[in-house]
Amino acid sequence: MKEKIIWITGASSGIGEALAYELGKQGNILILSARRKDALETVKSNCTFPEKIAIVPLDLSDFESLPKRTEQAIAIHGKIDILINNGGISQRSLLADTKFEVFKTMIEVNYLGTIQLTKSLLPHFIAEKKGHFVTVTSLMGKFGSPYRSGYCGAKHALHGFFDVLRMEHEKDNINVTLICPGFIQTNVAKNALTADGSPQEKQDHATAKGLPVASCAKQIIRAMERKKFEAYIGGKETFAVYLKRFFPKLLHKIVLKSNVR
Repeated sequence: MKEKIIWITGASSGIGEALAYELGKQGNILILSARRKDALETVKSNCTFPEKIAIVPLDLSDFESLPKRTEQAIAIHGKIDILINNGGISQRSLLADTKFEVFKTMIEVNYLGTIQLTKSLLPHFIAEKKGHFVTVTSLMGKFGSPYRSGYCGAKHALHGFFDVLRMEHEKDNINVTLICPGFIQTNVAKNALTADGSPQEKQDHATAKGLPVASCAKQIIRAMERKKFEAYIGGKETFAVYLKRFFPKLLHKIVLKSNVR
């Protein structure tokens, strides 16, 4: 994968940052987006070829601004080959304790913002008769886990939407790849919202012991190159996808006995 024009959201940290480094090293032309321009500038400066990188700050919860941000991104090089929908936020709180506003944030950022950005770029892909949507969901988009009810709901919704997009626009040579990471060594747990909407601000054990983020990025790129429908990335937690399909009650018991915080 070289000389592709790739737009990455959530590029200021974690998986998005690691993808920027790896894709940039391969000689691709990148557009990086996230809310914090200063953090994006830092990522850009740390890339192998910073001269090939542009920055378009955006907030996924500001739906009305996203069509304009899409126009700006396209205008930089005249086209976009791949959109990596990576921006999002997690949750760590019991369902019964969680304020409704937290569930609303999960849907607005993880689902609706991603849908609005995708819809804004879709006409460009249709006109070009090619394009690739790569959406980072989660293993939580395939099965559930305590303390992540709102997050799971939003990630499940992404699977339904993008499965249909793939079906409806295969005729336009548009590909869809859903990336389902498990435990990856990022700050996702530290930034996760708790019951009252405040960030957790601490790492959890499973995330700290997870797959190194650079390894995750390389596996995502392999899935992109192969235009896979779905890719499950992580450790032994990826086997839960198959347990959910064939032995859902067994998975239920295993998850309840696991240290999921």
